[in-house]
Amino acid sequence: MRPTIAAGLLALLLCSLAAADLRISAQAPNAQPQPSADPWQFAEDEERVPSWQEAVRTQAVDLVLFGAFVSLTLVGFFRKSVPLKYVTLAASVGYLGVAKAQLISIVNVFGVLSWNLPIFRFNLAWYLFAGFTVLSTVLWGRLYCGRICAFGSLTQLLDTIVPSKLRREPPPWVERRASTVKYGLLAGTIAYFVLTRDASIYRYVEPFWMFTGHGTTGTWIGLGILLLATVFVRNLYCRFLCPVGAFLGLLSYATVFRIKRWSECKTCKICEKTCEWGAIRGPQIVVTECVRCDDCERLYMDTQKCPHWIIIRKKSDILASQAASGGPPALLPRN
Repeated sequence: MRPTIAAGLLALLLCSLAAADLRISAQAPNAQPQPSADPWQFAEDEERVPSWQEAVRTQAVDLVLFGAFVSLTLVGFFRKSVPLKYVTLAASVGYLGVAKAQLISIVNVFGVLSWNLPIFRFNLAWYLFAGFTVLSTVLWGRLYCGRICAFGSLTQLLDTIVPSKLRREPPPWVERRASTVKYGLLAGTIAYFVLTRDASIYRYVEPFWMFTGHGTTGTWIGLGILLLATVFVRNLYCRFLCPVGAFLGLLSYATVFRIKRWSECKTCKICEKTCEWGAIRGPQIVVTECVRCDDCERLYMDTQKCPHWIIIRKKSDILASQAASGGPPALLPRN
């Protein structure tokens, strides 16, 4: 079922490219009319459409920079490196946020629903960005939310400077209920767009416009309140309010490579207490909430802290001690 879902979602994104490209002649940027061969202008003037080679050449810098950013992201993710993770977060804020003001937005979901997407030929970097977001979510989960989204990266970097004594974590039962709010916002926002075709509602459900600097007095005040609240409740918007996070959370049901669990995870609470996203509930990792932050995976592989490895080491010590003494092997508890 998962490959079918993944294939369908990727096909929905990629098949739209052909339809978008059909509009090139009507929307080609900076197109100049060809000199008419008809002195009486009986024939219509034709617009010159830039070739693929010209289109790629003008976007080469963006393609190279985004390719470098993706490489940094994946190297840090696969190595489970804390320093590389924070380098990626900083690069996301500086590059995708400040320099490009490019984030996956609920507006992009509107575009898919209305089949109104950017022209493929002139927006290669954007399609690479969107395609990587969908593909990485299908493969590993909400990797985009964990280290690519510029706003999410900004709030995670705040964690490094905000004193821990200011933090106030909601009780588990509140957190579980609050985590469903973003799904209600996703459904309500999409319903509003379908009924009104008014995409401007994004300003009231997303703070991503902050990177463009285009906001009203009211929206800037709301953003200030949101960031102030984030000082006390970490990753408040990403965890409880983001409709894009909700959309990728639903897509995460199709995740192929999920986080492993040991049998000891049924009773151990170390990872659950460590998770800052409320994505671990007992032995279960809630894929819709997990952003692949690496914290539990580093603990999972830590031979000095994870009970799984500690139990194995103790069993090995007992067997080695008995073998050295020449005594009969003891009956060890099953793992």
